[in-house]
Formats: sequence, C-alpha cells, structure tokens
Amino acid sequence: MTQHRTVLVAGGAGFIGSHLVEALAVAGTDRIISLDTYFTGSPGNHVPGVEYVEGHMKDIARLCPDAPDLVFHLGEYSRVEQSFADVALVWDLNKAGTFGVVEYCRHHGSKLVYAGSSTKFADGGLGRDQSPYAWAKATNTELVMNYGQWFGLKFAITYFYNVYGPREITCGEYATVLGIFRSQFEAGEALTVVAPGTQRRNFTHVEDIVRGLMLVGDQGSGDEYGLGADASYSVLEIAGLFRSEIRMLPERRGNRMDATLDAGKARLLGWRAERNVEDYIAGIVQARANA
Repeated sequence: MTQHRTVLVAGGAGFIGSHLVEALAVAGTDRIISLDTYFTGSPGNHVPGVEYVEGHMKDIARLCPDAPDLVFHLGEYSRVEQSFADVALVWDLNKAGTFGVVEYCRHHGSKLVYAGSSTKFADGGLGRDQSPYAWAKATNTELVMNYGQWFGLKFAITYFYNVYGPREITCGEYATVLGIFRSQFEAGEALTVVAPGTQRRNFTHVEDIVRGLMLVGDQGSGDEYGLGADASYSVLEIAGLFRSEIRMLPERRGNRMDATLDAGKARLLGWRAERNVEDYIAGIVQARANA
C-alpha cells in the first residue's frame, strides 16, 4: 500500500475492518483513519497507531475533513434475516450512510473500495431482492458504478463470502454462523441450524479477505472482485464438523439457498483463498478437548 499515504477505513473498528487496519499498519501506511458508528464495532478491536473517529457515515465529510488517497467502505449493516426487523436501520446505515461516503470520495478524488454483498448473486440472481439488506447492498453497487460513469469516481467493488475468524461476533442478533456455532460448542450446547440446513456457503477466513482487499485497493478497478474460498459447504455439514448435537430451527425469510462464486478477477491480481474452514473448526474442537 505504499502509494497510498492516507487510507480511511469506514467500519475500521469492526470484525473485518479491524483486521484490515491492522494489515495496513503492518504494511507501513503513513496515516490510517477509522470512521465507525460502533453499532457492531468495538473499542476492543482498536489497533495502535490508527486514528479512530466515532460517527455516522453520512457525516463523513464533517468528521474526516482531510482528503484520503483511498477509502475502504466496510461500515454498513450486514445481516440478512435480521434486516426484516431493522429495515429503518438498514436504510439509515446502508443508503444514507453510503451516499455520504460516495459523495465524499467524489469531492476528494479518493479511490473507493466498496464491500458489496454476495447475496445479490444468490439463487440465480433472485437473492438481490430477498431481504432489505440484500436489496440495499445490490442497489449500492449500482450507485457506486453509476458514480464511476457520471463523475469519474475511481472505484472497485468486492464481494465477501461468509467471513469467519478472530473477532467475529459470536452471540446476539448480529452474530455470524460460525461465531454462533463456536459459542454454542464451547458452552456445551446443541448447535442450532436454521432449516433446511442444506443452504450452501463458501466460508472464507478474514485473513484471506484482507489480503484480497489490499490487492484490490492497490490494483483493482471496476466491479466483480469476488473474494471467497473455492469449497462450499452446507450449513449442516459445517455444524457436523463440530461433532456436537444439532437442533433444527424453523426456516427464516431471506435465507438464500446458495451463492454463485466468481473469483476470476481477484485471481488475476494473484489472490486465492489460502485458509481452510475444516482446519479452523478442527482447531476449535482440539482446543476444547485440551482445556
């Protein structure tokens, strides 16, 4: 990241964002700014040497007046099923907030790396309208692309596939699938799988995601940077790797059955997922056995 002297990470205190700012710091980036609402981010994720600003993305121009070379936008609401109950919050964070970020990048001439959602590719393309979250994210990718056409915005759009790893949320309404399973397993509880359990996911380690983001920030341009592990697993298969009792939950709205992974553009930059979810879960199982 040597050509980017100042980098702003929207959502830099969150799960993925904290790993990204950590990697930017290791890479020797001169100045790293994090803007976070702390809706799911945490001060416990702070990295030494990073400038932390608390506030809404729609106020980014006021809160972060200096012009960054590069902006990573990871600071959106990011849960599918829960978004039905949080539709006003989805609009506030993912529409009003992202409009603020896009306008900020346009006025400052900053390159924008936007974290889109792979939900729009799910179920043969029908996934984009299956939940308020999926729709907001899909239309935001269109907004970013249109700003590229209308105003010459420099941008690249990435798509994450079921990110897991250290600092993921493990309990509550905004927990990740693997985070929930890990918490339940370590507590000796049955693993709860939302029916039918055959929905397939490409589980991707956060370190692989961050490597992809760094490459796209340096070299990427345009849409379609899929960042996902090649192997896909059903949710039941993942639960089975914990060797625990499984309890089925009723189906939920917006729960897509599959997602199409296309990592071709990312691979042209030299990226490929290196971490394996089976090894990760095996480590969790072994750690509990040794406890």
